[in-house]
Amino acid sequence: MLNILFMGTPDFAEESLKVLNESNHNVLAVVTTEDKPKGRGMKLQPTPVKEYAIENNLKIYQPEKIKNNEEFIEEIKKLNPEVICVVAYGKILPKELLEIPKLGCINVHPSLLPKYRGSSPIQTAIINGDKSTGVTTMYMNEQLDAGDIILQEEIKIEDNQTAGEIWDILSKQGAKLLLETLNKLENNTAPRKKQGENYTVTKMLDKSMSKIDWDNKNAEQINNLVRGLNPTMGAYTMLNGKKIKFWTTQAITIDEFVEKYTEFKSYKQRLHTDVTPGAIVYIDYKDAIYIKTKEGILKVTEIQGENARRMPVADFLRGNKIEVAETFE
Repeated sequence: MLNILFMGTPDFAEESLKVLNESNHNVLAVVTTEDKPKGRGMKLQPTPVKEYAIENNLKIYQPEKIKNNEEFIEEIKKLNPEVICVVAYGKILPKELLEIPKLGCINVHPSLLPKYRGSSPIQTAIINGDKSTGVTTMYMNEQLDAGDIILQEEIKIEDNQTAGEIWDILSKQGAKLLLETLNKLENNTAPRKKQGENYTVTKMLDKSMSKIDWDNKNAEQINNLVRGLNPTMGAYTMLNGKKIKFWTTQAITIDEFVEKYTEFKSYKQRLHTDVTPGAIVYIDYKDAIYIKTKEGILKVTEIQGENARRMPVADFLRGNKIEVAETFE
């Protein structure tokens, strides 16, 4: 049995805390970020990790800062954890905290390091069109996601999976891998592999990256953007001066489009050469809006109008007039 200090914030981390708390290891306490205002009333809401800790009578710390926080560091020293487990905590840990546990600080990171260090590895993998990703446990050091690798597990990214779906899968995989890592640490059988210098770093998600570029991106690239930003912020475009978000899409070729809608066969070449990217080429009022891209066609099946909720295209079209040949910008 290991005495553990757990540090984490979102539901991704909650899954790991749950697995550790139900294991034979001992969770001494939980560290999570401060409660934040949410909703229309802007009431303070606890993090998912704090909610779980409260339900399971675990000691909770919510320091506003950790660096140069001598009182907090001394409190953790008194706890004397053998290992600190960090899962999506959200703050950089200072050297004085990293040095407290005799077995080190272990981090769960949702990528196959050294690929995709940083804050948005799941979203970046999908936006880049990767066919696989995974989860890594590693020893932490003072650099961002640069510590020695302990264990890794790879998963396949299915064609139309979203970042939210991969997030849920990796949260469970990460929890299992963390428990396996702790068991190996306890038995002194944990491997250790340096990452080296062949690494990539992801950017923090930013609203500027969520605008669809019809002129320069093909259907597959736009579909990947939509998937990668679902459910965090959504990919958006403009139509008649209004902001429209796409939540569920599919990339299809022009050949696939004319095979389904045979009346367009005689216009096939014109679809390739004469239609402006962003232009609506067909509306199926029961199912989807079809939009020309730089290459290929984007099929949109879930959409969100300005100041409205996300909904199936069929519901959206009942209250919004959109016509073929109108162009998204």
